[in-house]
Amino acid sequence: MKILAISDVPSKALWDYCSKERLAGIDLILSCGDLPAGYLEHMTNFTTVPILYVHGNHDEDYQTRAPGGCICIDDALYIWKGLRILGLGGSMRYNKDSSFQYTEREMRWRIIRMRWAMYRAGGIDLLLTHAPARGLNDGEDPAHRGFESFNEVLDRYQPGWFVHGHIHLNYDAQLPRVCTRGETTVINATERYLFDIPDPAPSPLSGMIKGIF
Repeated sequence: MKILAISDVPSKALWDYCSKERLAGIDLILSCGDLPAGYLEHMTNFTTVPILYVHGNHDEDYQTRAPGGCICIDDALYIWKGLRILGLGGSMRYNKDSSFQYTEREMRWRIIRMRWAMYRAGGIDLLLTHAPARGLNDGEDPAHRGFESFNEVLDRYQPGWFVHGHIHLNYDAQLPRVCTRGETTVINATERYLFDIPDPAPSPLSGMIKGIF
């Protein structure tokens, strides 16, 4: 399965020069947030594969104009061809101006509410977020600090992949695009990143499983 992950910075190749040929062979598109709704909609003109997204901390406009033709998986577990994806958007709270900022306690409660969905699906294969995990290439300033609760998800469920955005690679020349935590491959999706994973095992479940609220 070939996955295109995008986040934070629109790619000129996908915005100005997108084509069916450029997206050919891609099985799934994952957006980690902070991208214009029109950018995601633009890509729906050139592919029929699902475009799944979570909110970034600057995506307040999605509340009045969500990306048409795309699927929000915030606070949900989405299963696509057997791939179990948990979506948890937003960043650490650093002011009161955004609907997509959370304290550590608030994020932990969001995860607790998803436990039934993860149990029903038999676990998760991919964690899709906007913010990084605490201590895993995050920042020290309040706006870019990662969530410790994401580390708890990685340690408990051991997904194969953790895909996030929020930490632009030009913040620090030493920031890795890809690293690992335990058995999990961690990918910073800033702008765009294409990667392959083995085809998941078939699942009797498909589509959206929402959390318990």
